[in-house]
Amino acid sequence: MLYLVATPIGNLGDISFRALETLRAADVIACEDTRKSSVLLQHYAISKPLVSFHEHNEQQAGERLMNMLRQGKSVALITDAGTPGIADPGFTLVRRALAAGIDVTMIPGPAALIMALALSGLPLHSFTFRGFPPRKPGPRRRFLEVDRDSPHTLIFYESPYRINALVHDALAVYGDRPAALANDLTKKFEHVERGSLSHLIAYLATVRIQGEYVLLIAGAASRTTSGGEEM
Repeated sequence: MLYLVATPIGNLGDISFRALETLRAADVIACEDTRKSSVLLQHYAISKPLVSFHEHNEQQAGERLMNMLRQGKSVALITDAGTPGIADPGFTLVRRALAAGIDVTMIPGPAALIMALALSGLPLHSFTFRGFPPRKPGPRRRFLEVDRDSPHTLIFYESPYRINALVHDALAVYGDRPAALANDLTKKFEHVERGSLSHLIAYLATVRIQGEYVLLIAGAASRTTSGGEEM
């Protein structure tokens, strides 16, 4: 059995009882970064064989894990933070396991995009998760332009090194739409900045940029009045 186990996105206390039970019972734990995962596992006194499984070794490590699964072993897949497969490794292993007739299940839990959406104040009845944009300016602009006319709230992940560039490009592509920027979710300095894209640019110029960011932008059909009510 392959178990997809969601892990905390910051606060170690956010892991579920079922997740801990599954990790303790698994024959092996596949993790994105063994050093980062060891912090969580040691915190809960879990000692299991670890297999490094990340975007640069998915094929080789995936085959090793598939051999274990074919032998009847249970494999728990975790990532550095959040839900496996969501802007993190996992999809290829799930697809291979399903094709081989191996059972796959999931222990649900944290996902930064859902928390950020709930806190954003933007419409959340429909949304589009776009993950990490391309790193270079040209491809990033083209990536953003795909959703220029989308009516859904748009959600992006970005690193501290490119968040400024992303917000500037978003303003150029979408205009000055309502938006929100979430940072350090579940951690001590958790913050969600809400306002127009131009406001977020001004905000970023005043703070120390660090940690992973979630940028949320209102869809093309979503506009708000000065009082914050949707038009």
